[in-house]
Amino acid sequence: MIQLSKTGAYLLDGTTLVYDGPAPCSKEEAAKGTMAYRILEAHNQADQMDKLRIRFDKLTSHDITYVGIIQTARASGLERFPMPYVLTNCHNSLCAVGGTINEDDHMFGLTCAKKYGGIYVPPHQAVIHQFAREMLAGVGKMILGSDSHTRYGALGTMAMGEGGPELVKQLLNQTYDINRPEVVAVYLKGEPSRGVGPQDVALAIIGAVFGNGYVKNKVMEFVGPGVKNLSADFRIGIDVMTTETTCLSSIWCTDEKVKEWYEIHQRPEEYKELAPEKVAYYDGVIEVDLAKVKPMIAMPFHPSNTYTIADLKANLKDILHDVEEKAKVSLDNKVPFTLQDKVHNGQFQVDQGIIAGCAGGGFENICAAGDILKEKFIGSDGFTLSVYPASMPIYMELVRNGVAATLMECGAVLKTAFCGPCFGAGDTPANNAFSIRHSTRNFPNREGSKLQNGQISSVALMDARSIAATAANKGVLTGADEVDAAFATYAYHFDEKIYANRVFDSKGVADPSVEIQFGPNIKDWPKMEALTDNLLLKVVSEIHDPVTTTDELIPSGETSSYRSNPLGLAEFALSRKDPAYVGLAKEVQAAEKDRVAAGAITGHEEVEKAFALVQKSFPDASLQNTGIGSTIFAVKPGDGSAREQAASCQKVLGGWANIANEYATKRYRSNLINWGMLPFLIPEGALPFKRLDYLFVPGIRKAVEEKQDAIKAYTLEENGTPVEFTLKLGEMTDEEREIILKGCLINYNRPQ
Repeated sequence: MIQLSKTGAYLLDGTTLVYDGPAPCSKEEAAKGTMAYRILEAHNQADQMDKLRIRFDKLTSHDITYVGIIQTARASGLERFPMPYVLTNCHNSLCAVGGTINEDDHMFGLTCAKKYGGIYVPPHQAVIHQFAREMLAGVGKMILGSDSHTRYGALGTMAMGEGGPELVKQLLNQTYDINRPEVVAVYLKGEPSRGVGPQDVALAIIGAVFGNGYVKNKVMEFVGPGVKNLSADFRIGIDVMTTETTCLSSIWCTDEKVKEWYEIHQRPEEYKELAPEKVAYYDGVIEVDLAKVKPMIAMPFHPSNTYTIADLKANLKDILHDVEEKAKVSLDNKVPFTLQDKVHNGQFQVDQGIIAGCAGGGFENICAAGDILKEKFIGSDGFTLSVYPASMPIYMELVRNGVAATLMECGAVLKTAFCGPCFGAGDTPANNAFSIRHSTRNFPNREGSKLQNGQISSVALMDARSIAATAANKGVLTGADEVDAAFATYAYHFDEKIYANRVFDSKGVADPSVEIQFGPNIKDWPKMEALTDNLLLKVVSEIHDPVTTTDELIPSGETSSYRSNPLGLAEFALSRKDPAYVGLAKEVQAAEKDRVAAGAITGHEEVEKAFALVQKSFPDASLQNTGIGSTIFAVKPGDGSAREQAASCQKVLGGWANIANEYATKRYRSNLINWGMLPFLIPEGALPFKRLDYLFVPGIRKAVEEKQDAIKAYTLEENGTPVEFTLKLGEMTDEEREIILKGCLINYNRPQ
């Protein structure tokens, strides 16, 4: 089904892979033949291709990120949006949590679109990525979004999801600076079997590459004879899930099917043929035999925890036990969790099905689900089914072609475009319930339960087709290959009037006279200090999970309503993983505030004692040259969302650094740097400190300035000399070092 090469390979004429034998040309020259290379080259502002400085064509954000981004840009001198910037409203659309908070954010977004020359998409019109596909994508273009699933490669657009500060840089006419990424070919051959959908193919790939980091921070380039056997919608459904592989971006070759997609959406000028050159070299190859892919399921609590549905059903007891054991790590044994009670008469009983968002809410997915559910009904017991079309134009077409009626008749509920089921807002199942979803992630809390309150339910990811098959079987887990359904071919007609009549588009014209509308929850970023000569850090949290997600660093769900309020949101930081974190961080921060304001830390006994130990061995350290703050240790933090708040919440609580063996994604490490936090690394193995220890890092400012690789740090012990260990920062650009020195991106930009 999936094979990973151990070496790179040449691709000849877009069809033939060559692993061994005489090289047609040098690897360096052939690497220029990839689609990714040509797109990156066209957007690179640097005079060489090893160190890229990228300017994007367009930007996009949703309503739990754009307020913070614009507030940061305003504090840095923003006058107008220099490129098309789309503000969508698909995350905090319910306007139900926190009083007026959500709609206040929307009005902020609308007035900012008018003032700075942007585009504003009102709530319930489209999820962020579907609007971008329909209205922003273009072959050969590059789009940057403040959501991790910013992926439009199937339409020939190289798109990347990053934390908000990277969008701020683009708004301030700065660049996105990265080393030229390696490119991995995803070589498709064959044709999907009946009942297999895009989520099945995506989960098969994720299961093969996530754990081994095969495509981490690389570009996935989809090529091969199998591409032509997939519709544009099918390709989009695979492409959006590439985020879960931890790749940097994705790109696909284009053809007549993509051309037709642009024509249907009345933007034919955005199409051109895109393919590798006659000879292209790839740093790795993922071979996918589409004919061998079976209906898949990603069991709790990660998209890479994959099985075929057939294998799960055939080995229920063993696999469920394995999932429960893995869950003990994800849940820290804080709540009892079992799936064994879902087995009745040898069959696995599901409680809820959802087809939604940028992954599941596509036109063809929902039509296929309708075909399976035609003249069926989901029953009147506990099982429920909700369907969220990804945009109002898709919803309209489902109404016109009758699929909406089919779904409603079977007992499903059709809802408007909303990302809530992907991040834990809306359709929260009952305690201990099991939900199957065609959405993007299934981390703990993504279904809306609260571990801190003893609540737990869980999500498995499946394709819309198998969710429909399960619904037709009254909630008994069923693969789409097990049902006898007649799949029709549905024509799609895009109704452009829906957006024309509702979306505000400034056409790039800013109106400085517009007053921004603020709500009481929209707060400015607090003042942040520049990096001091030395640092005294308290380890306030220690996490030893193999991977720590951004959901664990700052939970999603209803906390999203507070993302326009930096201090308000920070109260939720690590609340699920380490409830003591906020209080401990604040205690250290109180001492730092007194140090800055009064040059003294009187009354902070623990910090005073630690600082006395510092001065005993490092007499040059003083309260004038030594900053005091907190840090956390996590083995591999940052998997998942692009949300900058996973870092900024730590910063506004006085965090100066993270310490890790590895960072799960580039975007999380970038968020740390842009918020002035040091992304320290230590080797795997024995940890030289423990939770609640104080660490001293002398000469840290000089080390950053002089680009030192190894930085000496010390664990402070009350009865003994400090114990030395080594921290590393990894590769950083000159600009990133300057941001760290200034204390954050706002400080870096403000003087300019």
